[in-house]
Amino acid sequence: MKKSFKVLSLIIMATMFITACQNNKKVEETTVAPETTTAAASSSPVLSNDIFKIDMPSKFDGLYNTEVNDHTINFYDKEQIAAGNSGWLFGIQAFEKSEEWAGGPVEKFGELTLNNGKLYDIIISYPTESQYGFSSDGTIKEMPAKYKSMYDARFEIASNVSGNNGEKIAVGAGAKGENLYQDILNKHLTAIKEDWDADKLEKEKMSSMYAVAKAGGDVMTTVGYAYKDINVDGIDELLIGEIDDDGKGMIFDIYTMVDRKPTHVISGWDRNRYYVLDGGLVRNEYSDGANSSGVNIYNLTSNSTELLLQVAFKYDGYVDEKKPWFKSYDSGKDDNNNWESIEESEYNELDNRFSNISKVDYKPFSTLN
Repeated sequence: MKKSFKVLSLIIMATMFITACQNNKKVEETTVAPETTTAAASSSPVLSNDIFKIDMPSKFDGLYNTEVNDHTINFYDKEQIAAGNSGWLFGIQAFEKSEEWAGGPVEKFGELTLNNGKLYDIIISYPTESQYGFSSDGTIKEMPAKYKSMYDARFEIASNVSGNNGEKIAVGAGAKGENLYQDILNKHLTAIKEDWDADKLEKEKMSSMYAVAKAGGDVMTTVGYAYKDINVDGIDELLIGEIDDDGKGMIFDIYTMVDRKPTHVISGWDRNRYYVLDGGLVRNEYSDGANSSGVNIYNLTSNSTELLLQVAFKYDGYVDEKKPWFKSYDSGKDDNNNWESIEESEYNELDNRFSNISKVDYKPFSTLN
């Protein structure tokens, strides 16, 4: 149980890439030094594999080695390899199916459609540990200048991807919310204009909070939408939620992309609220009455609607009136098993640790008219 929580802490504190441990197929990291040096001093190379090629900027000539397979081009820093370190910078990869890459330390950069009609996700993959060594006290060294120059240019390099027959990458395709969720937004706009009641909203897998919001004013201006990559895989989620003064209003609905299709994740309501935390976690606050309430902290699994529990804590006077504070790493609000009794101070510490609600810049639905 405690091991799971330590993993969560590492996820939150990771300096190179924030990601979550999931059960999907992972993109494999290359941990051995590459054998082939493709950068040449005299001319800028064109790197290629079975699916795509990359026209490399000449300013990086002589700085890197590469390792190529049928769908991947990995980049290594030559200086770090010479120093005895792994030196892996990043990889650029192509996958036909989202399930083949989702779940690892990766982010989607765009899409490549070949002349034969095959569509590939173009992915940038990242190391999860230092590739340039540690200081004598065990801390990660500051990123070396040459390593940093190429690491910071990963998006520039990925934008030079093309098919081997000249097909061009569509940067941001399949990743930017404004191009993914228009049909979903139109459905919500219809629900507002036609004043759907709570029963119909729930039947359509939409939050009943629209009915509540109507009592507080004009829903077209008090409820809005936003795009936010909350699971750090390069693909925007769609958030529908309450517009308030500090931008931290509750989320009514979350949508994500599963196998390149927009898919509903959860709906919230007054006694079962959802918020996004800084760093990409999802906070769920619920109440079962004056003597029972709790918080679940989740990570949204990439290419899935699964909310993977990281930690849960609750106040439950029905279970123990004298000591009502509990925590769990594998039981949520609907599971009464595997809860550990804790002190009030630990409960408050957990609540404070996961209270950094992220500001969401909702646009009112009135902007869609």
